Amino acid sequence: MGIQVGDKLPSGSFSIMTSDGPGSVATDELFAGKKVVLFAVPGAFTPTCSAQHLPGYLQNAAAIKLKGVDTIACLSVNDVFVMDAWGKDQDVGDTIMMLADGSGDYARALGLELDASGFGMGQRAKRFAIIIDDGVAVQLHVESPGEFKVSAAEFILDKL
Repeated sequence: MGIQVGDKLPSGSFSIMTSDGPGSVATDELFAGKKVVLFAVPGAFTPTCSAQHLPGYLQNAAAIKLKGVDTIACLSVNDVFVMDAWGKDQDVGDTIMMLADGSGDYARALGLELDASGFGMGQRAKRFAIIIDDGVAVQLHVESPGEFKVSAAEFILDKL
């Protein structure tokens, strides 16, 4: 059974690009004492993710943060170099944290993994958004296969 509303998010870490090269951030550091919107995409540079999902959060970041959100983070089962390149391509700067879940360990820990082998993409994360308050999932929005509605920035902004 996957993560549910009211559950503490599992412990783990993500790869992030720092000014000194690849680094990591632990879930405790990311979530403790903060309100976080964590959204996941099946893959960096993929059509819906690049044309709508990430850009929607970038366009709505100021409004989301006005609702008391400390951090907006994008997770994908890609390596840190791909996530860094995608962030640069989308010009996210420091507005959105680009979290690499290279082996999909965190997606599996959440129970939100996706087998995209049929598309040649292997194991990925489902498209989802979680509103996290001090490490606890207070809202969970997981997309149905092929959908892009409940994890969109505009939908999440309305839920905050």
